[in-house]
Amino acid sequence: MALTPGDGAARRVVVVGYDDAELLDIACVTSTLDLAGRIAERTLYRTELVSPNGRTIRCDSGVQVHSNGSLQRTTGPIDTLVVSGGQGHEAAAAEPTIVAHVRRLATLSRRVASVCTGATVLAAAGLLDGRRATTHWHYADVLARRYPSVHVDPRPIFIRDGRVATSAGVTSALDLTLALVTEDHGPDLARIVAQVLVTYLQRPGNQAQMSVFTAPDPDHVLVRQAVAHVTTHLATTLDTATLAAHCGVSPRQLHRLFVEHLGMPPGRFVRRTRLDTAARLLSTSAHPVGMIARWCGFTSLETLRQAFVAQYGVSPSQYRAVSTALPAGTES
Repeated sequence: MALTPGDGAARRVVVVGYDDAELLDIACVTSTLDLAGRIAERTLYRTELVSPNGRTIRCDSGVQVHSNGSLQRTTGPIDTLVVSGGQGHEAAAAEPTIVAHVRRLATLSRRVASVCTGATVLAAAGLLDGRRATTHWHYADVLARRYPSVHVDPRPIFIRDGRVATSAGVTSALDLTLALVTEDHGPDLARIVAQVLVTYLQRPGNQAQMSVFTAPDPDHVLVRQAVAHVTTHLATTLDTATLAAHCGVSPRQLHRLFVEHLGMPPGRFVRRTRLDTAARLLSTSAHPVGMIARWCGFTSLETLRQAFVAQYGVSPSQYRAVSTALPAGTES
């Protein structure tokens, strides 16, 4: 079937791997692009996996993947350069050869992207200087401290800043790659690719990484729409009237649907989602408590404190002290 416009040449995509890269970071990109071509019944992307000196890549799971060529010998032109993430990202970012050739190939590419902690390599190459970027939420604080010229935002699942795109943890590479397919060949093809992959098509780049853990999946389409809006817009006004207007129903109808399908009214769901997200950010990041309060839609640090005392019997800073998985930040 001819779902894509025109008969242009296949787009060349170069994926950079290294020892202890994450296999899913590589496969989410390469398999999605390959599937797009098979569905369109013509070669849309010519994908190459390259590594330092063309060595076999030992992924952090222990699986070994053969590369298609040497990073050092790869030349342009390139449509899209993608740097994988994985446990070896810090070692890769500290390797001058890898950094220098990623920087070189970026100048030969129409657009540049990273998956998960691959952002560390882009940052080391200076490709994120002055840009807004994301990475896996667990590593966002380290990236921000190490590269202060990068505007790190740990909330979205992917960010496009000019010709450079960065994505969050692992499977967010699917979201980024589907967005690239949409950009290149239109939404119809991307929609079918998503269906075959049994994944979401329109999970927008600005969806919060934390919402993946806190959002329920109700059966009712309108309630699902409202839940998606809440979890991706926590910092905005989310009273029942505003949420009902967004969904095109009356506040009374929205209240009835929430109670029927979620067992609680909209206001309680919003408060719970804000508190759950704040709790997760407190225990998994070093962001200042005041910043977390703003991101999650609490009007003040005191409002957040009251919510935590009511729910957990401790203040946000005390909650962080006993549950943190990363060094705690300071309240502001």
